[in-house]
Amino acid sequence: MTEANKVTACLIIIGNEILSGRTQDANLAYLAKWLNDQVGIQLTEVRVIPDIEETIVDTVNECRARFDYVFTTGGIGPTHDDITSPSIAKAFGVPWELHPEAHEILKEYYGPEGLTSARARMACGPRGARLIENPISKAPGFQMENVFVLAGIPVIMQAMLESLKHRLTGGLPVRSRAVLLHLPESLVASGLRDLQERHPQADIGSYPFYRQGRGGTSIVIRSTDEELNATLAEEVFRMAFELGGDPQFEESA
Repeated sequence: MTEANKVTACLIIIGNEILSGRTQDANLAYLAKWLNDQVGIQLTEVRVIPDIEETIVDTVNECRARFDYVFTTGGIGPTHDDITSPSIAKAFGVPWELHPEAHEILKEYYGPEGLTSARARMACGPRGARLIENPISKAPGFQMENVFVLAGIPVIMQAMLESLKHRLTGGLPVRSRAVLLHLPESLVASGLRDLQERHPQADIGSYPFYRQGRGGTSIVIRSTDEELNATLAEEVFRMAFELGGDPQFEESA
């Protein structure tokens, strides 16, 4: 799609446990859908990186210059390998220090005796950081310019998103229409290419499937214009029908 007012985001998933396969990421799909549906921001790139300071610094600096918004998940807990927060401070060239407001939040939550040195570490952040509320476990995330640093635990990440929604400015959400046809991709490739060339403002994707012993192709049309999506879906339906593809409209995504 080529919308001039497209607002983009990148997700940086941080964690050796994700790369090792020990933990499966559950945040990507939720964040992509939430950003589009709730704010009109399109997640256009995702990176999965290890808990290495230099990698975090370089990736964050590259992405914050390229995208309207950058979200990170993981690495803001109380243990030695939670290095996202000090790495973000280094990326912005500012000290990593105790955040008074975050410290008060954790002190109230844990009590003076319960606020161990490990827990107090979660009250540190880059100088100038704006906190992101964590209504579940209280340890806040934070924002530095267009970078939003979130927890890796899905339920906490989702709660943090809701608390920062008012800080995000997006465009029109992307909508989609899909047509399922029982034809191989090769038979519709030429027609789809022509359709895409005539309508560059839409994204027309072709996805083969095999269900219940029968193969076929799902054609998904995505754009911010629902009327255009419907028109293109009708064209795909007619093309598939003429080719004997037994087309069916699928639910809009």
